[in-house]
Amino acid sequence: MTSGFLGLDFGEKRIGVAVVPRGTTIAFPVCVIFRKGREQVLAEIKRLLTEHKAETLVVGLPKTLRGELGPAAEKLLKEIEWYRLQIQVPIVLWDERLSSKEAERILLDADVHREKRKEVIDQLAAQRILQNYVDAQIIKKNDHEVNR
Repeated sequence: MTSGFLGLDFGEKRIGVAVVPRGTTIAFPVCVIFRKGREQVLAEIKRLLTEHKAETLVVGLPKTLRGELGPAAEKLLKEIEWYRLQIQVPIVLWDERLSSKEAERILLDADVHREKRKEVIDQLAAQRILQNYVDAQIIKKNDHEVNR
């Protein structure tokens, strides 16, 4: 992996952000975007893409536990279509099932105080989504090389 990736976990009020720096395969939590409007979110995403030299945007897709697209996923898909017209890098949708629960469990296991958990859970969920995506790309690449 040589290109950088930016990962987003869209929520109603906040968007968790994570990054995989160029030349690495490790996702790091970065920040939270507080939603004040679509144009403001777009400006923040563009700034982060430039700042981190990301060439791909990975967005968590909230599928149901059965792997289906429920109301939350349908709403996000409509929103992402608008962003696709505004952003020049590829946008990849990635299954985010249980990423927030996994992030919360990690923070609970680390005995992080409740108020601090609220501050970082969105970032950590974005980190989990992005790391899962990158890991899957590595596995796919390795499988392809083995089957040559």
